[in-house]
Amino acid sequence: MRKKLVFATNNAHKLEEIRAILNDKVDILSLSDIDCHADIPETADTLEGNARQKAMYIYEHYGMDCFADDTGLEVESLNGAPGVYSARYAGEGHDSQANMRKLLHEMQGKNNRKAQFRTIISLIEKGEEHQFEGTVKGQIIEEKRGEAGFGYDPIFQPEGYELTFAELGHDVKNKISHRARAVSALCDYLSKEQIH
Repeated sequence: MRKKLVFATNNAHKLEEIRAILNDKVDILSLSDIDCHADIPETADTLEGNARQKAMYIYEHYGMDCFADDTGLEVESLNGAPGVYSARYAGEGHDSQANMRKLLHEMQGKNNRKAQFRTIISLIEKGEEHQFEGTVKGQIIEEKRGEAGFGYDPIFQPEGYELTFAELGHDVKNKISHRARAVSALCDYLSKEQIH
């Protein structure tokens, strides 16, 4: 019988991405699948803290094993900003276009355009927490390119590629992204667990 895990997110893009990466190895339930419509708090000041907070909320309220992620775009010349505030960088509206405009504005005149996406996954199983991390390094380009993806994908060019995440498309991004790397670490852990 396949393992069931709740993925504590309301982001349909993330859910789709995780299901594509996990490729039927685990049954992933969404928050709506378990009838959770709460606004889960994300008030920590680190990615690790936010991921833990979301996963613990589901475990404590629904008693189900689950995982949650938090992802930040960390820009070297902005001292790691927007980081934990990536989704609401330009305000509480979670507006990707406004976030990108603000970031491109902050980057004007900066020669160092190095950045990285970092994803932390917190898995709560039987009340125990395990954390997994995935990072992809790259740079912030001068203007948006590409239609695929979401968030900052049109302005992030991963190392070793001429194209942005938004130009590379889902299939390539799902193999090389920060989330793919964190999920891969989660999968390794889950598959080892199933052997024992």
